[in-house]
Amino acid sequence: MARARPALEAFFACIYFAAMRPSEVRHLRVQDCVLPESGWGTLLLAGSTQEAGRGWTDSGEGNEDRALKHRAMRQVRPVPATPELVAILRRHVDAFPPGTGGRLFVTRTGRAGVPLVAPYSKPISMGIVYRTWSAARREALTETEAASPLARRPYDLRHAAVSLWLNAGVPATQVAEWAGHSVNVLLRAYASCVAGQEDLAMSRIESILRQ
Repeated sequence: MARARPALEAFFACIYFAAMRPSEVRHLRVQDCVLPESGWGTLLLAGSTQEAGRGWTDSGEGNEDRALKHRAMRQVRPVPATPELVAILRRHVDAFPPGTGGRLFVTRTGRAGVPLVAPYSKPISMGIVYRTWSAARREALTETEAASPLARRPYDLRHAAVSLWLNAGVPATQVAEWAGHSVNVLLRAYASCVAGQEDLAMSRIESILRQ
């Protein structure tokens, strides 16, 4: 994936490690990221950048910045950034200077891969994201796996992140807050992720009672 389009490695990492929606990643700016030299960081998600036809946006542009889903304008959703994600984002910022307004993921090449001249102001095209993801799947998976629904869309990385958090024992209320869901929607969509955890739950209860 990094070989095909290295500027998108961090894009996909944000979805997998922080359960961000692709539109939230497209909106991410360097000033939204707390990236210490080591350990956990924080991403302060402040909006989303939607891609639509010019006739469907208020500005008449192909992209439109909006509030976070289910949030009021200017409301921020803090999300923890794992040490792995912090390292990836720090490398990204060093290798790919942010675009206008500090936006991290912008269009840097034009037609036929010709490099564009800075400053970069246009958010990365979702078409480029999808094509890069498709190429990465073909490279990483077997022919049978690639033909299956496995990780069909970049958005599936978000499902994997939320599932990982739930299976790690993070309370559903906390997972819902980080992912930008209501608890009801979270449990309805990811009920299968927490099923079959009875033995683990009972062992935790026993441990607390012994104390």
